[in-house]
Amino acid sequence: MKKLTAPLDPSLTALLIIDVQQGLFNRANPLYQAEELLANLNSLAEQARLAGALVVYIQHYNDGFLAKDTPNWRLHTDLHIQPDDPLIHKQHGNAFEKTELKAVLDQRGVSQLVIGGLVSHGCVSATTQGALDLGYRVILAQDGHSNFHKKAAKVVRECNEKLSAAGAELAACAEITFRA
Repeated sequence: MKKLTAPLDPSLTALLIIDVQQGLFNRANPLYQAEELLANLNSLAEQARLAGALVVYIQHYNDGFLAKDTPNWRLHTDLHIQPDDPLIHKQHGNAFEKTELKAVLDQRGVSQLVIGGLVSHGCVSATTQGALDLGYRVILAQDGHSNFHKKAAKVVRECNEKLSAAGAELAACAEITFRA
């Protein structure tokens, strides 16, 4: 597995927090390590902001379970979102598909991404692969994504392995640091 070995330059880095929405915390199968996930993502966001890195929130919508302006669609209330954090709305698994995400990153000169959020085998995997295909350096927060699958821990592990093999670097949230 490809591991992160050095601090990230905040002027070149963005943290993408994908689809951490209320409805995904209220499924029949509980979200795997939900409290730890929120704590890890908030800690990463705080560290990124303090260093001057961009923090971007991604929010999925559809005509069903995550319909716009419904309680399920809203970002989780425990996220520490700041007013100047960009918010990207998407309808596809890959957050780059038919959104302004790439333009927002290009405007800031971002060439490397830290990725976390929901769900591991869905939008996190699709966006990670999309970022790799676009030539970004990608650091997947290996304990910064989750899912509500019955074998959730296995799904997280398999996604980490698959995305590392595709070119993403892996790091635990506590190992990710931002320094110029």
